[in-house]
Amino acid sequence: MPPHYYMRRCFDLARQGIASVAPNPMVGAVIVHQDRIIGEGYHKQYGSAHAEVAAFNSVAAADKALLPDSTLYVNLEPCAHFGKTPPCADLIVRYRIPKVVICNIDPFSAVQGKGIAKLRAANIAVETGLLAAEGLWLNRRFFTFHTKQRPYIILKWAQTHNGYFAPTDSTQQWISNPLSKLAVHKWRSEAQAILVGTNTALIDNPRLNIRLWSYTQQPLRLVLDRTKRLPHNLHLFDGNQATTLFCSPESALVPSPSNASIIPIDFSASTLLPNILAHLYQQNIQSIIVEGGTQLLNAFIAQGLWDEARIFTAPISWTSGLVAPRLGTAKLKLTKTIGSNQLSVYCP
Repeated sequence: MPPHYYMRRCFDLARQGIASVAPNPMVGAVIVHQDRIIGEGYHKQYGSAHAEVAAFNSVAAADKALLPDSTLYVNLEPCAHFGKTPPCADLIVRYRIPKVVICNIDPFSAVQGKGIAKLRAANIAVETGLLAAEGLWLNRRFFTFHTKQRPYIILKWAQTHNGYFAPTDSTQQWISNPLSKLAVHKWRSEAQAILVGTNTALIDNPRLNIRLWSYTQQPLRLVLDRTKRLPHNLHLFDGNQATTLFCSPESALVPSPSNASIIPIDFSASTLLPNILAHLYQQNIQSIIVEGGTQLLNAFIAQGLWDEARIFTAPISWTSGLVAPRLGTAKLKLTKTIGSNQLSVYCP
């Protein structure tokens, strides 16, 4: 088989950790001897064994002797530092693997070429860049977090066929269908936090949790409430999962919901979003979904602070309503039919 085959197998393995490894990257590893896979594994859970360890552990006793004549494929540079687990580069050296093929170099400063250097110092042949673009997309949350020092930002909304987002009378009307709702719960399982504005919290009273999909951990709920006017009996403050409320410094002393962490922050238009993202970066939050409302979504778009927009369009038309956000110049990444809805995914 060509090398691409084995790297794509690494991708398939890595994806199995999408809901459980953050803020670590998704990594898969495959050990090949003369076109036969003798070991493979992936990073299953944050803090648990890395992909390379799992791959070596999967090698049958009868095949251990083949390791010094095998090639290791891995979609991210093996780590070279002691974190929650020992360095994978040391393990590769110990097993005397003669060749390692890597998709992407790790952008994390504790690695960032050091794993490759350690392998080459042990006279191991290292190749990099195989299917690099696919690898970047797979771990786009991880790469954005480390290269831009902020979370990966996904904007999500549903709109009517003629471009309306919500009614103007503060009532709640569903636009997306049940299958689209299921997709949203899957996306929530893959993100670390969900952000909404004050009006969305007040009108929709959302839970912002995962109810229709399996999950390892519920996402952190984030809500903007400059003056702390949100009622304390909203679902957001039910204590069933962590909630962070951003308010103005002037409102810091106003009584707060008992089940929320309060973060005073400058609500100036030019600094609000960068300050929120800086806070989340410090909290090691690698990805967020922004679920509304229009004012908040438009603010992210206007400031160029987004990485992906996922838009459901329903085959219904309204005569009036709040106009859905407009992305301006954007690249259509994919389209998909989900029941009666059309899902369009855009990137800047």
